[in-house]
Formats: sequence, C-alpha cells, structure tokens
Amino acid sequence: MDASAKAPVHLWVVGLLSLVWNGFGAYDYFMSKTENREYLAGMMEPTGVTVDAAIEYMNAMPLWANIGWGLGVWGAVAGSVLLLMRKRHAFHAFVASLIGLVLGMLHQWSSPMPGMTDTTTPMIFTLVIFGITLFLLWYSRRMTASGVLS
Repeated sequence: MDASAKAPVHLWVVGLLSLVWNGFGAYDYFMSKTENREYLAGMMEPTGVTVDAAIEYMNAMPLWANIGWGLGVWGAVAGSVLLLMRKRHAFHAFVASLIGLVLGMLHQWSSPMPGMTDTTTPMIFTLVIFGITLFLLWYSRRMTASGVLS
C-alpha cells in the first residue's frame, strides 16, 4: 500500500485505543511521581499497601528501574502517537516500551513492594500490559510491512 493511500479504519481504532490505554499509563506515572496521595490510596487499596509505604518503595527504586518505568510508559505513548501519525518509527517506540516494561517487571518481581498482601492483581495487570505491548509491536511491524506506515 502506498504511504499516501488512505489508512485502514483499524489503524485509527488501534491507534486511538492504544493512545487511551497508554495515556492512562502516563497518568499513573505522573500521579505516582508527584506522590498524589489520593490517587495512590485508590490504587494501593486492593493490594493492602499504605500510601506511605508505596511512596517509600517508589522513592527507593534503583535508577535502572526508574529508567525502565519511564521508558516503558513514554515509549508506549510515543508509539501510539507515531501510529496515529502513520510513522514507521512507532515500532521502535514500542520496542523501547517493551525494554522498559521488562526492566520494570524485573524490579517488580525481584523486589516486591513490602506489605503487599495480594500480588495477584498487579501480576495479572503486568501480564496484560505485556500482552498489549507485544500486540502493538506486531501491529506496527505489520502496518510498516504493508506500507501503511512510512
């Protein structure tokens, strides 16, 4: 398909849905980094972790885990925007996001948050994020190969 040709409807659907999904990740990152206590209380309640413990845990994260978290979040947002702009670099942004996600998963699984009474929800959510990231990688590669992204 020629890059100047009309984009398929599914590109806009996937692009917009991924932007909303990844936009929530950016919101979560921002609210966590700014230590918004009300937001964190709502997020931590199902895990049994206090807001103070969550803030302490995030502040003690090693640099590599912080870099991974940021790369995962902002790479995904960039990938979604680039997908909507029909740029082939969406794939590269999603690769960066996957690398960041893996770093974050390594930290989350090797150093769980103290006081967490139930790790089921965070683990399932992380696996869902991983699956969506893999789908977006595959999708952006497929759209590049078919000439939809240039």
